[in-house]
Amino acid sequence: MFPLHERLKHHNSVALRQQMEEVQWWSTDRIAAYQLQRLRDLLMDVGTHVPYYQALFAKHGFHPDRVQNTADLQRLPFLNKPIIRANTDALRHTKAQRLARFNTGGSSGEPLVFYIGEKRVSHDVAAKWRATRWWGVDIGDPEIVVWGSPIELGKQDHIKAWRDKLLRTQLLPAFEMSESKLDQFITTIRTVKPMMLFGYPSALTHIAKHAQKRGIKMTDLGIKVAFVTSERLYDEQRSTIGQIFNCKVANGYGARDAGFIAHECPAGNMHLTADDVVVEIVNEAGQVQPAGVVGEIVVTHLSTNDFPFIRYRTGDIAALGTAPCSCGRGLPLLQDIQGRSTDFVVAADGTVLHGLSLVYILRDLPGVQAFKVIQETRTLTRVLLVADAHFSDASLALIQSGFKRRLGDEVEVIVDLVDHIPAEKSGKYRYIVSHV
Repeated sequence: MFPLHERLKHHNSVALRQQMEEVQWWSTDRIAAYQLQRLRDLLMDVGTHVPYYQALFAKHGFHPDRVQNTADLQRLPFLNKPIIRANTDALRHTKAQRLARFNTGGSSGEPLVFYIGEKRVSHDVAAKWRATRWWGVDIGDPEIVVWGSPIELGKQDHIKAWRDKLLRTQLLPAFEMSESKLDQFITTIRTVKPMMLFGYPSALTHIAKHAQKRGIKMTDLGIKVAFVTSERLYDEQRSTIGQIFNCKVANGYGARDAGFIAHECPAGNMHLTADDVVVEIVNEAGQVQPAGVVGEIVVTHLSTNDFPFIRYRTGDIAALGTAPCSCGRGLPLLQDIQGRSTDFVVAADGTVLHGLSLVYILRDLPGVQAFKVIQETRTLTRVLLVADAHFSDASLALIQSGFKRRLGDEVEVIVDLVDHIPAEKSGKYRYIVSHV
């Protein structure tokens, strides 16, 4: 049924996954040549049909047909959130159809609205599908997804419910983690006996520890793997999830804007989706770094013709691998990933909420440029907010009412308008900080 499902959605992920299964075993040089050809195709297309890149290429004297290697990308400037916000319409392909609108809070709390076409969706589905098969999990195997995005949670209509039931996927909302909700989650997991768990590492860890506290055995369910993504995976979380659920833990790195970038194989290394993305590592001055040197991850997604992400600064930190993987795959490696994490917050009544439950209130409000939420106590939460002229008293009221709805009516919500959001002492940004 899944091939039919994908055809109805105008996706060619089935054929793409079969191709990706073959490409992963190619030599590194052959994969690099394939990547270069795809890069040329992307640049030729957007240079003709995307107004922003037509103007950019002309300004810099950049000719896509003369691209000889991926290093030629360095002749182009970086793409970042402010540029996308200022050029949203100009970044759309003139022949694009059926684009889906998305938004993200971003790692530094800067709201971003962008669009994704069917080609990009097909490639992301295929890339994730290939990675799950590394662990012996396929389409139709029972799966529990612990997630918090309103993009998924808001689509729980009858059609999606039918599809999820057919494909044996069940979604558990990661926003609210009260004692009763956690009890329900554990009951559901024990009933479903999934082959795979998928979700935030912090959320899966929280569920695992609750089962341990309740004295409920979770090691006999036959779970093969827990895929974790969207946050940094800490060693303690890997250990807790693996021991309590008696399964392997596979780390994934990506983002809704940047795409499916890398995933861990059973040999323990993070393979780049090099048949879909070009990854550069740059220092603070924007200079590309050699393998093994830590810097900011910059991504060019080769399937984003409809709304291109070319040399997109992710704000996350990592290094390119320096040696091949023992698993034999030719896909290059990403190592020392120091991506940012999202904390939980605690409501006045003790309910544990995922920090993203507050982020989603802020990120798409008119006038909000950047933000940081600091939970000082259970009864006091402070929001540092960079706003422009579009921010109004109505926006302020929506923030306060939305936060009180999540945290409790008795919670004081103070919004401080600031000129910029300061970094942590480490130099990293966190958009949720809970002292509770």
